[in-house]
Amino acid sequence: MSLDNPGFIRRTWRGLTTPSGRWSVLALLVMGALIGFVAVVGTQVMVHVTGTDQFCGTACHSMQWVAAEHKQSVHGANRTGVKAGCHDCHIPHDYPYLLVYKAKAGIKDAIGEMRGVISTEEKFNKERLNMAKHVWEEYQGNNSRACRHCHQFSKEVIAKQKEEVRPIHEAVLAGNGTCVDCHKGVGHKAPVE
Repeated sequence: MSLDNPGFIRRTWRGLTTPSGRWSVLALLVMGALIGFVAVVGTQVMVHVTGTDQFCGTACHSMQWVAAEHKQSVHGANRTGVKAGCHDCHIPHDYPYLLVYKAKAGIKDAIGEMRGVISTEEKFNKERLNMAKHVWEEYQGNNSRACRHCHQFSKEVIAKQKEEVRPIHEAVLAGNGTCVDCHKGVGHKAPVE
């Protein structure tokens, strides 16, 4: 290969590192900033729109049964009026992990939806235990991070609780268990194990 006819990689590198004869540096910076702004805002809008209970309960045909269940649960309707949505429990709250998790979960859910694995309520209920085990395993692995995002868990909180649950919660606070060990079926009907 002669220097007059460089390879693809060398040509690409030269094109990326050589000043443009057509665009000024300022124009390139402004275009880069605009593209970056559109990407960031677009990502935020996508995360917001796909993070609503309305989207989760209607975009996927197979989630309609879980959405109806959730509305009747303690996380959907309670005496205080505080509600936990799908994203509060099922999607991490921190960037960039949130984006990676949403992408993986979205692809998996879309493939499951297209394959019809849980396309009827009967099929959904047949798969409910397997899906729940997956979520429980995740919660046990991350110390029920989603629960703890909303629920304060400290010695002061435990002191105000009923006497019969204090020893259990003290053990959890000491790291000998996690929320989902006892609290299964809080947002949805618990499957029969």
